[in-house]
Amino acid sequence: MEPTTQTPPAAPPDQQESRTKPLPSTERDFRNRPSRTASPGFRIAIIIGVVVLLLAAFFVYRYVSSYESTDDAQVDGHINSISTRIAGNVVKLNVQDNQYVQPGTVLFEIDPADYRVAYERAKADFDDAQAAAVAAGVNIPITSVSTTSQVSSSEADVASARAGISAARQQFEAAKAQRDQAEANNVKAQNDLGRYKQLVDKQEISQQQYDQAVAAARASDAAVQAARAMADAAQSQVTQAQGKLAQAEANWRNAQTAPKQMQVMRSRAASAEAEVQRKKADLDQAQLNLGYTKVVSPVAGVVSDRTVEVGQNVAPGQELMKIIPLNDVWITANLKETQLREMKVGQPVTLEVDANGRKYHGKVDSIAGASGARFSLLPPENATGNYVKVVQRIPVKIVLDPGENKDQSLRPGMSVTPKVWIRQ
Repeated sequence: MEPTTQTPPAAPPDQQESRTKPLPSTERDFRNRPSRTASPGFRIAIIIGVVVLLLAAFFVYRYVSSYESTDDAQVDGHINSISTRIAGNVVKLNVQDNQYVQPGTVLFEIDPADYRVAYERAKADFDDAQAAAVAAGVNIPITSVSTTSQVSSSEADVASARAGISAARQQFEAAKAQRDQAEANNVKAQNDLGRYKQLVDKQEISQQQYDQAVAAARASDAAVQAARAMADAAQSQVTQAQGKLAQAEANWRNAQTAPKQMQVMRSRAASAEAEVQRKKADLDQAQLNLGYTKVVSPVAGVVSDRTVEVGQNVAPGQELMKIIPLNDVWITANLKETQLREMKVGQPVTLEVDANGRKYHGKVDSIAGASGARFSLLPPENATGNYVKVVQRIPVKIVLDPGENKDQSLRPGMSVTPKVWIRQ
C-alpha cells in the first residue's frame, strides 16, 4: 500500500487574500491601505440605521404631540353639607365618620317632644276652625230663608198698616159725622129746653113736659160728649195706624238689607274657610317640623367632617357634617391656555390616579368660562405698568366613562395625571 498524504484545509478567502497581498512595509503604506468603513455594506447599514432613527423620532414626536397632559389635576365631586332646619337638642346619633350611608338614612335625631306638642295644638286649632267653617256655611241658607221671609212679612205688614190707616180714617170721619150730628141734636135740645122753660114759667105746659125737655137736653149733651170722645178715639186710631205704618215701613227697609246680610254671611263663611286654610298651613308646618327632628341623608355617600354629638344644641343652618357621594365624581384638570388650541369637548382622556396607580378612561366634558385666577379671592389686575405676562390655566372638566368607577375608589382631592388625546 502506498502511504496516504493529508492535505491541509483551505484557508478562508480573506486569509488567502491577505496571504497573497503583501504586508505594508512602511507607515505610509499602512495609512493608505483600504478601510472597512468604505465598504458598500457598511454604508448601507449606516443608511438603514439613520432611517430607523428618523422613523423612531417621527413616531415619538407623533405620540408626544398627540396628547396634552398636566400634573395639575385632581378628582372633584359634590360635597353635600348637612344641617338641621329646626333648633333643638340632639338625642341620638346614628352614623360615624367615614361611614357609607344610603339616601334616606337617619343621620341623627333631635328631641321631638316640643314639636309633638306644637303639632297637637295645631291639629286642635285646625279642627276648631273646620267646625266654625261648617257652622258658617250652614248659616248661609238659614239666613237666606229668614231674610226672604222677613222681606215678605214686612211687605205684608206695610200693606196691612196702610189698610189700617184707611180704615181708621174712615172710622174717624164717621165719628166726626156722629159728633157733628150729636152737636146739632144737642143745639136743638138746648134750644127746646130754653123754649120749654119759658113756657113752663108761664105755665103754658106741664112740669112733666119741661122735665122731659131737660132730660132730652142732658141726654143730647151726653151724646155730644160721647161723639166727641169717639171722634178723638178714631183720630187716635188714625195716629196709631200711621205709627204702625211707619214701623212696618222701617221693618220693610230693614228687610231690604237682606242681600247685604247674605253678603256678610258669605264673607263670614269665606273668612272661616280662609281660617281653616291658615290653620291647615300651621298644622302642615307643625307636621313638617316634627318630621325635621329626624335628619336624613339626601344622597348616598360617605360621612365626613362630622361635628355633631349627642346632647348638643343645634340651630337651623348650622353645618354638622358632610356627605360625599362617591358615585358622582369627575376630574378637574387645570391646563395651560397654550394647551387648549386643539382641545375640544368629547375628546378621549386617559387618567392615571396617584393613589392606586390605576388607569381610567373618560372624555372632555366642558371647558371653564374663565381662568382659575378669575375665581380666586383676589383676582389679578393687569392694568398696571409693571405687567408681566403669565401663562394662565383654564379648568377643564373630564368625566369618566360609564363603569370606570364601579368600586368607588376615587375620592375628591386625589391627584390625577390626565392625557387628553387631541389626535387619534
